[in-house]
Amino acid sequence: MASGTGGQSADRAGLLAGNPGSPAKGSIQRSDVVLGIVCPMANEAESATRLVREVLAKCEGFRRVTFFAVLDRVSTDNTLDLLKELARHEPRLTVIWAPENRCVVDAYVCGYREALAAGCDWILEIDAGFSHDPENTPAFFEQMSKGYDCVFGSRFMKGGRITDGSLKRCLVSKGGTILTNLLIGTKLHDMTSGFELFSRQALEMVLGRGIQSRAHFFQTEIKVYCKSLRIKEIPIHYCMPSPRLRGSAIEDSFRQLWRLFKLRLSGDL
Repeated sequence: MASGTGGQSADRAGLLAGNPGSPAKGSIQRSDVVLGIVCPMANEAESATRLVREVLAKCEGFRRVTFFAVLDRVSTDNTLDLLKELARHEPRLTVIWAPENRCVVDAYVCGYREALAAGCDWILEIDAGFSHDPENTPAFFEQMSKGYDCVFGSRFMKGGRITDGSLKRCLVSKGGTILTNLLIGTKLHDMTSGFELFSRQALEMVLGRGIQSRAHFFQTEIKVYCKSLRIKEIPIHYCMPSPRLRGSAIEDSFRQLWRLFKLRLSGDL
């Protein structure tokens, strides 16, 4: 990962000493911040270009903004071609073709590393297909400007909501949150959401620890690693959830949760 702008970034959005969950003193001017948006995409031909435009429209006032669209061999329609065409006219869009990706986690990590290499101070993670509402993005920036290290979207706190989702999927997400909070000592309303904003230093710390989950639990794993940082939750609207979880993903979740629980017991978390 790049470190050339790390010193400048630390002055604006670094990990500062203080109480976990509390913002730093003072505020961060958006005009000083380089923003990166990480969005893995696969077979999103119907909505990809519209999503890029709508998200970028909500990212005004930054020193620089780059939308990193990450695609790999899972995408078999013409999403890649459509985004490449859009990038010819939209300089804020960077299309990343990563055929080496082996799972969804690789796609996200690829995007994280590209954003860090580009010198981004803040990195926003958002899902494709409008399962996350671009209208919620300004609220992330507003809170991050107060000096938080991470701002996490929550579907389960007051003001958050889920539409077009199955009851079973909702219960799995809620149950995963309750179980993680119980075993790990975290206190978030939503430990499984993937709509989130990180400071550069927070994301470097997460990648430095290493993300071991190979499935959707990686979102929870990241939040566990950030539990001692200055964290803020904000309500989000979540719709059109991803396809049902496979049994292997659920097995991975329990295996990784048990690993994290043992790390907590040993004092390494």
